[in-house]
Amino acid sequence: MKQTGLRRRRTRGQRAVLGLSVLSAVALAASAGTSGGVPATAAGQGDLGTQSVWHSDGERWGYDQRVSTGTSLTQISKIIGTDWMWTQNYTGKGVGIAMIDTGVARVPGLTSGNVINGPDLSFESQDPATRYVDRFGHGTHLAGIMVGKDSATGFKGMAPDAKLTSIKVAAGDGAVDVVQVLAAIDWVIQHKNDDPANPIRVLNLAYGTDGTQDYRSNPLAFAVEQAWKAGIVVVVAGGNDGTNKANLVNPAFDPYVISVGSVDDKGSTAIEDDSLSDFSSRGNSNRRVDFSAPGRSVISLRAPGSFIDVNYPSARVGTAQFKGSGTSQTSAIVSGAIAGLLQAKPGWTPDQVKAMARKATWRMNNQDVAAGTGGLVVAWAVTNTMPSSTTQSYSAATGVGTLESARGNSHVTLDGVKLSGEKNIFGTAFSTTTWAKASAARTAWVGGAWMGTAWAGEGWSTTNGVKSWTGRAWSGRAWSGGAWNGRAWSGASWNGTEWSTGN
Repeated sequence: MKQTGLRRRRTRGQRAVLGLSVLSAVALAASAGTSGGVPATAAGQGDLGTQSVWHSDGERWGYDQRVSTGTSLTQISKIIGTDWMWTQNYTGKGVGIAMIDTGVARVPGLTSGNVINGPDLSFESQDPATRYVDRFGHGTHLAGIMVGKDSATGFKGMAPDAKLTSIKVAAGDGAVDVVQVLAAIDWVIQHKNDDPANPIRVLNLAYGTDGTQDYRSNPLAFAVEQAWKAGIVVVVAGGNDGTNKANLVNPAFDPYVISVGSVDDKGSTAIEDDSLSDFSSRGNSNRRVDFSAPGRSVISLRAPGSFIDVNYPSARVGTAQFKGSGTSQTSAIVSGAIAGLLQAKPGWTPDQVKAMARKATWRMNNQDVAAGTGGLVVAWAVTNTMPSSTTQSYSAATGVGTLESARGNSHVTLDGVKLSGEKNIFGTAFSTTTWAKASAARTAWVGGAWMGTAWAGEGWSTTNGVKSWTGRAWSGRAWSGGAWNGRAWSGASWNGTEWSTGN
């Protein structure tokens, strides 16, 4: 593999991996430190089962005892090649990244104008004190990985000069419904060119449900495919279920998008001992992750007072940083890396980006096929030759399946009643057929209304130097000032579930 000008430590066991074919065979690996999906006790930390932490299918809030010090973004930049990209001035400048997540806290490293707020579509949007605010902590961690930049400390994300648009959909307890994610994706597509100097070219989606509805009818799969067709590279976390489930999460199992798995780098920049993380979802012969990147014990920014900060204090690194593991962290690393790649190759289509990223990988020792084509070295994508065939031709999703199947087991409740069936968060009937037509026509959003219901304001405003999409009061029984609950994002559907606290 061509390496001109690159300082890579590539030794034994590597080979070029080409093509876009779906890999086959099933990998089996137990998830270390867990039993029945519940974290084991960590020395000096007590039993997580006694704490107020939501546990559901596939969730493992875990203590990482193997790598207590964590892996810095500086180390990760050397592993995946963004350090070389920076020397060529490929820092994501002029590239917009959209992140649909839990919001972003205004902490050092994310206050330099590199983060703006899209609409807050979460259940916390009705209170000005919580609108846009990351009360969970996950979005802040991922934002730091992607675009963090703090000259005082030297902290730097993978694409420190990219512009991040944060669309908050999850509340501080993790409550979110799949309908909110559909609305968020539609908004990103329709507003991708709002900032002509930083058009949105990448969408980070560290979200997924355990719904197994065929992607060809799945509404969530249809939504991400629409973003892909609109010229946006969609990076989706593959899931943290290890070998516990036989498929990637929804919509990571959609073959069009980039689905990523987690590499355990053992806390060093050497690759000889790297392996697929035990928690990284293996998928099946129909769909596995496309490739992998570091995702264990990743050190990024802390959101003080957030859910994960309060519940996992020993995950803190100093006073400003926090350590977490999961394919969410991997998705952020890859999203930032691709922003730099798109600065270098602005004319590339999403299909071309995916083809080159899959080619720019190395095989880990004893790697199973569940890691995709291998570990990403994004710098190689800049210097390698484009594969002869880059156009994907899978069957397209229609989006006319059911919301309930897309939700899987991820539900929110209002006054003890579970939101289920073909209803939106306002309790009104929702037709996926009608929505799919509007989404494809780019008319799902009209001003601040999505599918005919007012969700947000009508445009951009700036308050205290922060650019944000304006808010709007909701109406109807579905909003009752915080009666909603259900940690869909901290449960099976949330892909950042291993916050590494060490011992």
